[in-house]
Amino acid sequence: MNGQRPDPDQLLARVQAEETRAQQGKLKIFFGAAAGVGKTYTMLEAARAQQAAGVRVLVGYVELHGRQETEALLDGLEQLPLRQMAYQDRSFKEFDLEQALALHPELILVDEFAHTNAPGSRHPKRWQDIEELLQAGINVYTTVNVQHLESLNDVVAQITGVVVRETIPDTLFALADEVELVDLPPDNLLQRLKDGKIYLPAQAQNALTNFFRKGNLIALRELALRRTAERVEAQMQDYRRDNAITQTWPAGEKILVCVGPSPLSARLIRTTCRMASRLPADWIAVYVETPQSANLPAPDRQRVTQNLRLAEQLGAQTMTLTGQKISEELLLYARRTNASKIVIGKPAGSSRWKELLFGSLVDDLVRSSGEIDLYVINGDTSTEREAIPTPKAAPIDWAAYGWSVLVVAGCTAVARLIFPYFDAANLVMLYLLGVVGVASRFGRGASILASVLSVIAFDFFCVPPYYSFAVADTQYLVTFGVLLVVALVISRLTVRTRQQAEAARQRERRTASLYAMSRDLASARGREDLVAITLRQIKEVFGGDPVILLPDAQGSLTAASTLSQPDHNEIGVAQWVLDRGAMAGQGTNTLPGAKGLYLPLQVSQKTLGVVGIFMDEPLAPEPLHLLETFVSQTAIALERDQLANQAQQAQVQVQTEQLRNTLLSSVSHDLRTPLAVITGASSSLLATEPTTSSRYELLETIYEESDHLNRLVRNLLDMTRLEGGTIILNREWQPLEEVIGAALSRLEKSLHQHILTTQLPPDLPLVCIDSLLITQVLINLLENALKYTPAQSAIEISALFDHNAITVTLQDNGPGLIAGHEEQIFEKFYRAQPAGLATGVGLGLTICRAIIEAHGGKIWAENNVLGGARFCFTLPITEPPPLPQAEEAIPRDTPL
Repeated sequence: MNGQRPDPDQLLARVQAEETRAQQGKLKIFFGAAAGVGKTYTMLEAARAQQAAGVRVLVGYVELHGRQETEALLDGLEQLPLRQMAYQDRSFKEFDLEQALALHPELILVDEFAHTNAPGSRHPKRWQDIEELLQAGINVYTTVNVQHLESLNDVVAQITGVVVRETIPDTLFALADEVELVDLPPDNLLQRLKDGKIYLPAQAQNALTNFFRKGNLIALRELALRRTAERVEAQMQDYRRDNAITQTWPAGEKILVCVGPSPLSARLIRTTCRMASRLPADWIAVYVETPQSANLPAPDRQRVTQNLRLAEQLGAQTMTLTGQKISEELLLYARRTNASKIVIGKPAGSSRWKELLFGSLVDDLVRSSGEIDLYVINGDTSTEREAIPTPKAAPIDWAAYGWSVLVVAGCTAVARLIFPYFDAANLVMLYLLGVVGVASRFGRGASILASVLSVIAFDFFCVPPYYSFAVADTQYLVTFGVLLVVALVISRLTVRTRQQAEAARQRERRTASLYAMSRDLASARGREDLVAITLRQIKEVFGGDPVILLPDAQGSLTAASTLSQPDHNEIGVAQWVLDRGAMAGQGTNTLPGAKGLYLPLQVSQKTLGVVGIFMDEPLAPEPLHLLETFVSQTAIALERDQLANQAQQAQVQVQTEQLRNTLLSSVSHDLRTPLAVITGASSSLLATEPTTSSRYELLETIYEESDHLNRLVRNLLDMTRLEGGTIILNREWQPLEEVIGAALSRLEKSLHQHILTTQLPPDLPLVCIDSLLITQVLINLLENALKYTPAQSAIEISALFDHNAITVTLQDNGPGLIAGHEEQIFEKFYRAQPAGLATGVGLGLTICRAIIEAHGGKIWAENNVLGGARFCFTLPITEPPPLPQAEEAIPRDTPL
């Protein structure tokens, strides 16, 4: 540890955060890669150790999964009774938050951090329960798997093919006071699964073929280890920052590579990438912008940008630093990021006297790197050396040198006027004042010239013998030397201060412009306003002519609002950027011949449009990064506007749907009563002996049409009830044969014109269903088949039991389904209209799908190979039917 003090602002912020956390409970997370690694077991062991130390421990909720060794650890621990929650005729056992707050133990165990609570609970998520416990000052132990972290949700889905619905915010994981990794090798975990120590045998076999594949477990284990290592790394960085430790701690490898405008930097970047992959290690590409490099010609600035882009493509982080000396800024950043290695290029072609006079980057790093390893890579190859262009000499500012001569002449004139009244040593101050003025106004070269001329003029006009360079008193030689050295130092410091002030002004302008753009975008509403704000800000900050191109309905780019209309070739470049989501155009390696530079408006792996800017010269690295920030802010604002429009449309659709359902429900109720009266009256008249055949036919027509209208109204009412969630399943164990028979008996009169066959295996198991609703499904499917198939056609009903589900199939040999509409026919109010066939309101199949999905099954339609349509639905059997209870034996001596 050195004597450097920690940053007081950062230290104050951390102290305030620690004070806030001190008033809350402590959170410890037992973290694992997958279920079964032993998180709950380890948590219970830790709780028993706390209880032995005198801490009051309460078991709030623990998921045992039938594991006896885990259940044995509960002996002797106080357990909180679970809260019974009822939802849709089902009972759930949940953690009782209110009772836990009332008991207020020192430590409480709440398993399954990412669990979703039953409807009606105080909070929808268990992690919200734990937050309230912590705010009440109660310490909490909990468990969570890596797949439940929100930031890793899509990564886990890509690896395993399973989308995890229950997640926790990463901020909660980061704020945990302690995270203990519970690890188990994949082979041991798979063996535990096969032994039935994680799931029941039937569930274990299903898990082995899906989520618990060995490759998945290896990948999840790596994610868990990396996430834990990142947390440890952050803790170490906090400790080093709080204690102002600048010495590098090589706990983990991190490489810094210094890049510049040289083409040899590309080879340096590739070499560092190979080093990082072999270690493995994180690596950062750093470019240090000095006052000398601020005036680089356009090709060199563009080469810096290309080198940084190359580093990003190879997986590095990139950073642009600003400072006076490359070695100082590089070492300062390396120690701040705890980098263990620095990679630089070997200097080629530099003379020894120049290194001795002005210093060498390699020598400065070797002397000052200390504990940091330094790698000097040879980037000098014959092919690359030929590619290096000869740098053009910067034009000489003759006016600055002329002003330098005039200032020294003015100082000399004043010195001659006051010469009789002041000593020669005091006249030196006049020349130093002139040097400061030249350095602050005209730069380094003019200030050096002024320093040298000041010594010469002072010797010639103010030191005897006058008007001669001879020196009578040798003591003046010391005065000349001190004057020259002080003048040079003052000029250098003045130039550096001027450059630093200019750099600060540039940073302030960039920060102010970014703040102004963010403020304007946040207050704007509508795509047109967002586009106008972006164009105005880019024009003010970067100059040039900006353009924003957004895709139309066909995916072709059109200018949303532009100050410069691009031609056909430029539109092609922008279309490439839209399709690939990468930057292209002027100053890049992709389509560099374009007139403009084009950047994608990309958010969430989606490109919303393209921003283009037409400049006379390519942008330097720092302005280019600022432009990328502008584009990113614009993309976020456009996405926010799209989401707001979608939310508004969704709200309108919801309100429209609610209004339509209300109207349908009210109309259905109002129509059912008169329809029931008409149907009953016509059926009663048909039951009596009619006087004439024509009267009988009329009565029969009235009955059939009223019954048809009654079914339509019933479908409307059922649809509104299903969508409103008012229909509750009345599940009972039923034989499927009886349900099918009930549906056939309801349609017996309509089925006599078709050839009906049933194929039901004799060993079909009982199924737990709502028999009335499943009967309605079969009736709707049969009516659909009767409607769209000609008379005397065949209709077949079959069933098959396989993989814990019964699959029911109804097929016909009619005209079949319209190709590509197999899924669409289940949508509300969809009606296929073949010529000459009657149609309904298009709700029967929608009701079928809602009923089957409510039972946990699936329904689909497809065309038969030999013609006709086939409708299939599944009814899952998640548990075996209950065994019939044996009758109790009656003792012989019991009187009857």
